[in-house]
Amino acid sequence: MKTSITALLFLALAASQTMAQPKAEEHSAHHPASAAAASADMTDGEVRKVDKGAKKLTIKHGAIKNLDMPPMTMVFQVKDAALLEAVKAGDKIRFVAEKTPSGYAVTEIRPVP
Repeated sequence: MKTSITALLFLALAASQTMAQPKAEEHSAHHPASAAAASADMTDGEVRKVDKGAKKLTIKHGAIKNLDMPPMTMVFQVKDAALLEAVKAGDKIRFVAEKTPSGYAVTEIRPVP
């Protein structure tokens, strides 16, 4: 009897573990490939001002979908000051921004050719 109960418990546990783990296809459907996802999250903009001392960028940008933000011109912090070395006022860019505890920060910048 103990063997039967133990066997049933083992089977129930094994079945619940199998059902709890998503299939590889399901997992990738919810987490798209990073290159395509990163490109889709990028926003078009134009650098208006670079303030290296304050580690900030003023950007005129289109709608930022991941932040539910309409098009406007605003000042962003940068996560990495090295990002400021690659841009100057007037440059067309694509960028990624995120909400931080102290405001909004640019985390990635790509120049538009």
